[in-house]
Amino acid sequence: MTIVEESPKNTPFATARKAMIDSQLRTSGVNTEWVLKRMSAVAREDFVPESAKSVAYMDRAVPLGDGKYLAAPVVQGTMLQEANPQMSDKALLVDGGSGYLAELLRPLVASLDVVSAENAVAGTVPSRGYDLVLIDGAVEHLPEALVTQLADDARVITGYMLNGVTRIATGRKAADEVALLPIAEIGVPVLPEFNKAKAWSF
Repeated sequence: MTIVEESPKNTPFATARKAMIDSQLRTSGVNTEWVLKRMSAVAREDFVPESAKSVAYMDRAVPLGDGKYLAAPVVQGTMLQEANPQMSDKALLVDGGSGYLAELLRPLVASLDVVSAENAVAGTVPSRGYDLVLIDGAVEHLPEALVTQLADDARVITGYMLNGVTRIATGRKAADEVALLPIAEIGVPVLPEFNKAKAWSF
C-alpha cells in the first residue's frame, strides 16, 4: 500500500505572507534572499493582538496598544537588509514592542540581547561591546548612555526623525560618536523615549 501525504494547503496567512514578499518587499528594493527567507518563515500574525491578525500583513504599521506598533514589513525588511547581520555579531535590539524583529534577527547573529527603549536610553543593557545595534522605531537622537555600550566601528540601523520626517538611517561608531545617515524615506513609528520633545508622531 502506498501512502500519499497531502501537501499543506495554503492558509490565508501563508497567502498574505507571500503577497507581502512579492508586492511589498520586492517592489521596494528588499530583494536579498536571506531577508526574504526569514520574513517568509516568521509569522507576523503571531506578533499582533487577536483583533489585528487580519491586518498583520498590511503595508503600514499595526497598532499593538499602549502606544506601541508593529512597523510595516518594508521598514523591518529594509532594516534587516541594511544591517547585513553576521554570525560573528554581538547584537543589541531596542524593541519597539512587538518582538517580531528580534525573531527575524536571532538566528542570524552570534548573540542577541533585547531591551526596551527605556532601558536603552538609560544605558541599562545586559552587556557592552555590541557590534550591531538595531532600533525598532524612529529616534531623534542617540543618547550617550547607549553609544558608550557599543564597540568601536559598531553598526547602527534605526529609524531617524529629522524635520518631522522619519527615514531609515545607518551609522557607525567612531571617536565615541555615531553619525546617522538617512538612506530611505519610510514611515517609521517613533520611540518617544529617544526624542527631546518626548512626543509620539508618525
